[in-house]
Amino acid sequence: MPDIKHPVKITETVLRDGHQSLIATRMTTEQMLPIIEKMDKVGYHSVEMWGGATFDASLRFLGEDPWERLRKIREGFKNTKLQMLFRAQNILGYRHYADDVVDYFVKKSLDNGIDIIRIFDALNDLRNLETAVTATKKYGGNVQTAISYTLGEPYTVEYFTKLAKSMEDMGADSICVKDMAGLLIPYEAEKLVKALKETVKVPIQLHTHYTSGVAAMSYMRGIEAGADIIDTAMSPFALGTSQPSTEVMVRTFKGTPYDTGLNEELLLEIADYFRPLREEALASGLLNPKVLGVDINTLKYQVPGGMLSNLVSQLKDQHAEDKFYDVLNEIPRVREDMGMPPLVTPSSQIVGTQAVMNVLFGERYKVATKETKALLHGEYGQTVRPFNKEVQKKVIGDAEPITCRPADLIENELPKLREEIKEYSIQDEDVLTYALFPQVAMDFFKERAAGFPKKKAEAEAKQAPASTPKGGKVAQSAGGGRSEDASVKLVPLPAPFLNSYPGVVGEAALPYLDPAPKAGDQMAGSAAMDGKKVDYQIDCLG
Repeated sequence: MPDIKHPVKITETVLRDGHQSLIATRMTTEQMLPIIEKMDKVGYHSVEMWGGATFDASLRFLGEDPWERLRKIREGFKNTKLQMLFRAQNILGYRHYADDVVDYFVKKSLDNGIDIIRIFDALNDLRNLETAVTATKKYGGNVQTAISYTLGEPYTVEYFTKLAKSMEDMGADSICVKDMAGLLIPYEAEKLVKALKETVKVPIQLHTHYTSGVAAMSYMRGIEAGADIIDTAMSPFALGTSQPSTEVMVRTFKGTPYDTGLNEELLLEIADYFRPLREEALASGLLNPKVLGVDINTLKYQVPGGMLSNLVSQLKDQHAEDKFYDVLNEIPRVREDMGMPPLVTPSSQIVGTQAVMNVLFGERYKVATKETKALLHGEYGQTVRPFNKEVQKKVIGDAEPITCRPADLIENELPKLREEIKEYSIQDEDVLTYALFPQVAMDFFKERAAGFPKKKAEAEAKQAPASTPKGGKVAQSAGGGRSEDASVKLVPLPAPFLNSYPGVVGEAALPYLDPAPKAGDQMAGSAAMDGKKVDYQIDCLG
């Protein structure tokens, strides 16, 4: 162990990635605010509390204005830097946006209280980072560019160090190795961090998930190799598909050259605050115990754990569980066809879903999702390897592939967007909310203008027991053709699979029926979801 002190810094993720990973981003602003003053005294390097899926979930499921969340949390943190996750040209949405939207979103994020913006692109196409990086520097923010870490033949240490050097040259103030799948094993972490520290002068931060069970060990080897900062979550919202525990990592390095210097007594008090929120989520079913375990298949098949669980779900829905290993064998072929993209959101969803379709339809690319078409058309950017030309031709036909930076083809959007919402806009930021999620934003604006009647009704309903509890029986409509009742179960969508599957936008806890209904069945009933009574009607098309 070296004699030179190198205190490791901590980015706390409990207010963003911790609850995004474990409870589908359902922690409310009101649940966060009481503990902020205490968190501000800990001595964190930063607190990640915005970006990622929090924006979408706040609007769609919590009835909250995400900008108001940012302002309230900024007011509470007097001494601690606030950090957000930014999907480069995708911002926080699911497509590429015009440069004027990206620039303005960065400006308003910083104006409202963000200090550090972590910017990543799913394909590691640095062209997609340019506008966000330039805007962050222009408006006085701290730029952290992130490498989407993955495995595969092209992804060598040399590839990552070259990428890091280019990021430093772009103006990055620090660089994060973003391993959202939990694939970075300890000795590879050591090797990679050593190479990065020899290549660039800016600080190196490590971000991983505990899905495969190696995250804490990878942090340790990475820190010993020179990593400067790590992402951790308070223990009630740590482990599983989340990050290693903050308290554990702080104690691990206590009394060593890497001692964080954080106040452990405060950490224990903060953990005590979050523990009842975890217990409440477990009791309601929002926190599924399955996401708390170790999924060693993540390492065995070198794909994210959530990707595997979602494949199981898709195949079960199609009564094709026996095709699971066929799909596993198809995934690397599809990935190769698509230029070997990192298996992170959204490319992991695109590859996984297409592999399922190839197997189920008995012919490769007989049916292609719109996301597959967009990727092969070049709408997401450039992949590390060329596309399979035959597959590309089959999927996009005679369409001319995009080879430039995709956003170069998008005209400025803000003037048109402002005109479309002028009746409902009450703050500058509303146009950005609308740009990212038009329909969800418009529904929110109308609710806001009416004084949030639905939110008030939901609050009242939350106090009353649901007429049909989770796991209860489904009421059959007169047209129902089923001979037996079906039980309702609420299944949280795995964290890495939030937005690309047919019929799924954003995050959701989706009901499924067991036994499966038949084509032509019509069913209606109620269930408890997120502690609320939800009525539903289902027409089964087959």
